[in-house]
Amino acid sequence: MQLRLKYLITGVVALLIVLIGGMAWHQHTHFNRNTTINGVRVGGLTAQQAYTKVKKTQRANKVYLNGKLIYSGQATNSGITSSDRAKFDQALKKQHTFFPSGKQQNLEVKASGAVDEQLTAKRQAVENQLTILNQHRQPARDAYAQLVNGKVKLVAAKKGTQYDRAALLRQFNRESTNGTMHLTTQRHQPLSTSSRTVQNEKKQLQKLLNKTVTYKVEDKTYKLGTNQIISRATYQNGKYHFDTTAVNSEIKKINKKQATLGRKFKFKTHAGNVITTNNKGTYGWKISAEKAGQTLAQAIATGKKEVSAEQDIYGIGYNTRGTGYNVTSNDGIGGTYAELSITDQHAWFYRDGKCVFDADVVTGSNTPGDRTPKGVWYIMYQQSPSTLRGTNDDGSKYSSKVQYWSQFTNTGCGFHDASWRKNWSKTAYLSSGSASTGGSHGCANMHPSDAGTAYHAMQVNEPVIVY
Repeated sequence: MQLRLKYLITGVVALLIVLIGGMAWHQHTHFNRNTTINGVRVGGLTAQQAYTKVKKTQRANKVYLNGKLIYSGQATNSGITSSDRAKFDQALKKQHTFFPSGKQQNLEVKASGAVDEQLTAKRQAVENQLTILNQHRQPARDAYAQLVNGKVKLVAAKKGTQYDRAALLRQFNRESTNGTMHLTTQRHQPLSTSSRTVQNEKKQLQKLLNKTVTYKVEDKTYKLGTNQIISRATYQNGKYHFDTTAVNSEIKKINKKQATLGRKFKFKTHAGNVITTNNKGTYGWKISAEKAGQTLAQAIATGKKEVSAEQDIYGIGYNTRGTGYNVTSNDGIGGTYAELSITDQHAWFYRDGKCVFDADVVTGSNTPGDRTPKGVWYIMYQQSPSTLRGTNDDGSKYSSKVQYWSQFTNTGCGFHDASWRKNWSKTAYLSSGSASTGGSHGCANMHPSDAGTAYHAMQVNEPVIVY
């Protein structure tokens, strides 16, 4: 009896081994029953059989979204070629399980011989349909971290009803090899305050706290802290975003103390008299609070201890980057300049504090609109030769060729030779006669014999003091 039982058990075990072995062999060589490749059913097929079936099956080129057909194109060949055969062996290994599985899965085999020319149109159809579906839905808002008034706070997420565009496009990309795509929408789930992304934002913002940076403005320095620079900050997509209105009051103080644009200058004339100019000229510089805020905030973020204001200055006229920055002597005018006295009808040209040339001039007439404007200007540009064009007092147009031209006002006043002039007297400018006998249209007319020397005695951006 025991012997018979022993043989029976042995037989059962042997049968199980055969069955398990056969099952294992089948699993190793055949796809699970609910497996598809590029949307084509290959359950129960070998890699060779699957390759043959997928290769022969045309791509339907249809896209369904939430069960609704939103794109239907012309059917095309699968694009599978003999060079893709090995990919089916790889797909078989990828889906292999020891025991038979009914899990639904679609495997992607990129066809080497096909270019889906309808892919862009399919994507556009999905995008268009999603736009329609989201049209009257409320967008969600991710949670985020922000630095406000010296403290880092977390702002909670706001749930919405709109569908998630990024998730839908990821699904589209996964199914792009399928002849027929079945896509489904899902609502956008906003990031929570506990998410890794938001916690990292918090961490990055905390790095900004309690920092200082030295702001160097010409020969002076100012130490500013985070709270004096940054009103609000966020950190998104690996970058800081700053609201720096907090620094505006600090920059206003610095400009009042040091900036030269739009202020009056104390100037010592050739005769030794100290005068105060008006504030109407274009010479000078000023710090842009907006630029300075970003410069200082970025310095805080990157750990820089000192930054220069030079990159943050601005000016008006031809050079919007400002003129005279780092010139601190002579009340900001320095030692290289042109001096023009309307009363004396004379100009002096200085280089490094030394007068290198001087000459008589005829300035603009006393006619309104033709007067040479007083103030501190700067040489905007120089041109040799040049053609001056404008309008005479009677409304007629003029065009005059000159050999040397150095403009110093926005309205077109400058130094130039005037070969047509006949009256070079000290009172010519008091008359509104013709261009040859009266004052000019605002320029400083020079003798042709003097203009070349004066031209070479000047340089672009140097100040021109008119008084």
